[in-house]
Amino acid sequence: MESRCENCIVRQFNSLRAMSKEELKQVSETKTTKKIKKGEPLFEEGDKLKGVYCVRNGVSKLSKLSANGKDQIVKLATKGEVIGQRSVIAEECTNLSAIAVNDMEVCFIPKESIVHTLQKNPNFTLEVLRHMAHDLKEADDVIVNISQKTVKQRIAEAFLYLKNNFGEDDEGFLALTLSREDISNVVGTATESAIRIISEFKKKGFIHTSGKKIGIKNERKLAEMVEGF
Repeated sequence: MESRCENCIVRQFNSLRAMSKEELKQVSETKTTKKIKKGEPLFEEGDKLKGVYCVRNGVSKLSKLSANGKDQIVKLATKGEVIGQRSVIAEECTNLSAIAVNDMEVCFIPKESIVHTLQKNPNFTLEVLRHMAHDLKEADDVIVNISQKTVKQRIAEAFLYLKNNFGEDDEGFLALTLSREDISNVVGTATESAIRIISEFKKKGFIHTSGKKIGIKNERKLAEMVEGF
């Protein structure tokens, strides 16, 4: 049986926590739960969204296609995050694509439930604003990183981010496995450059690899590189 929004632990991580029991009941009655396979889109850039997605499990990469045909990943959305609320609230087409990095389970909430609650519940409106402001700050950080840090610094920072936010598996590898192309799209460089720098980090003993998997061997050295030492 689908878990109801009132009892869902995931909502504690997003703006839905500011909804009243009655509002959550309405969302529960209108939402649908979907399973998204690794590599499948939740939506594509330019789509008109009919609602938002609340992530119950898995990770989605939010990316924008540049003029040269390369994706720039601006965010990795994980458990508890709501995807698509800016587009729904602004009544604009999406400016990002959302693709599943691994198998996902999401709840799709129709826009009517969101918009109705925005108009009636100021606490919910404030929570939505807070989350959108946080997303804006993260986007600003991406711009600053790309303009002021070297590719090596950005890749080192990406590895530390993946460890701190998603942890490691039993074998000491980063729990979230990104392809070399995804890593290059996170840091804003050519895939060949990312592969070359990952190989260099491995030779220096900063990381170890097994196929696509990457593990951090010397966290201090990576942190020093990020700081410019």
